[in-house]
Amino acid sequence: MAKHPPLTPGHTYHIYNRGNNGETIFRGERNYRFFLERFVHYAEPVAATYAYCLLPNHFHFLVYILTEDEQRAKKPGVSETPGFWKPLLASQQFGRLFTSYAKAFNKATERTGSVFENLFRRKLADSDRYFLTLITYIHQNPQRHGLIDDFREWPWSSYRALLVDRPTRIQRDDMLQWFGDRTAFVEAHRLEADERLIAPLIADDWL
Repeated sequence: MAKHPPLTPGHTYHIYNRGNNGETIFRGERNYRFFLERFVHYAEPVAATYAYCLLPNHFHFLVYILTEDEQRAKKPGVSETPGFWKPLLASQQFGRLFTSYAKAFNKATERTGSVFENLFRRKLADSDRYFLTLITYIHQNPQRHGLIDDFREWPWSSYRALLVDRPTRIQRDDMLQWFGDRTAFVEAHRLEADERLIAPLIADDWL
């Protein structure tokens, strides 16, 4: 099995995967909520989330991997004594997230075997244009797959959280600043994502 390079601190990645053999991994609201709870537990200590979308048989996340100093800043009171605290490894934390969900999913559904397909996939978001295009692509995914007529109504994505004033774990201020403001963010989502930039993702996309 081919190995993926580890997630590098200080970089932004598109992280995605699907159910083994394209099988459903989220059968209902309970599964979606539990997966997001596990994400908060395992991924938030090592990553800042810009966008996400969960679909019945696959998921997409756009995350920034925290540096050691940024991890430490999230844990006030951590001793500076060498050896007292060690940074978490992002690749391991995401692996634990998916393993934790898979075990719970198998137990709840009385099944055995792999839940996800191979190792989780990751692609470096290494340009501003690709980054902004990827955000609209992630949010538009449910409509692209015919799951809903209007992606804005899909409950398991970060789109609406980025537009309301309620507290959110998404990096809303940074996101809106990259687009310019809320109006520009909404207008960008009225256009289909540039397929020239996301061609590899379309080839990998599933339902």
